[in-house]
Amino acid sequence: MRSAKVCMVGAFGVGKTSLVRRFVHQQFDDRYHTTLGVKIDTKIVDTIEKPIKLVLWDMEGADPFETDKRSLSRIQSYLKGAHGLILVADGTRPATVETALGLYHDFCRHFQDVPAVLMANKADLKNEWRFDKSILPDALVRLETSALNDQNVEAAFTAIGEMLSKL
Repeated sequence: MRSAKVCMVGAFGVGKTSLVRRFVHQQFDDRYHTTLGVKIDTKIVDTIEKPIKLVLWDMEGADPFETDKRSLSRIQSYLKGAHGLILVADGTRPATVETALGLYHDFCRHFQDVPAVLMANKADLKNEWRFDKSILPDALVRLETSALNDQNVEAAFTAIGEMLSKL
């Protein structure tokens, strides 16, 4: 069975860890847990082509526009060898969408032809969303997710699995 390194990136507090926990362990914890560095989990996804083992690298939050670039530099080093990228943004905080897109564009400058999915998280708070979807690149697969109520979580991870199984 093929394994694929999938890196999850986004700003602080967007729900990267909650999404991984929901997907891998079918659990949700409403307490905020800051990820320092990277936390790695795995799960096998059944795809149309063949099963694929996703090695999920849940990375610490980042802000590519901050003046201290040490955190961003560390994240860039974790991205080496990634087969796929999951961008996570909080639909209630437009700045996190900009952060995710900044990370995506930076990633694309260093690594070409790597499949990516955007998880617009916190869909359970949809009435509080305040970002313009038109700023998202058309080529970027995007799903509205909620780690709290499990909306589209499996679908988003399966989407990246499907893309990776075709490579």
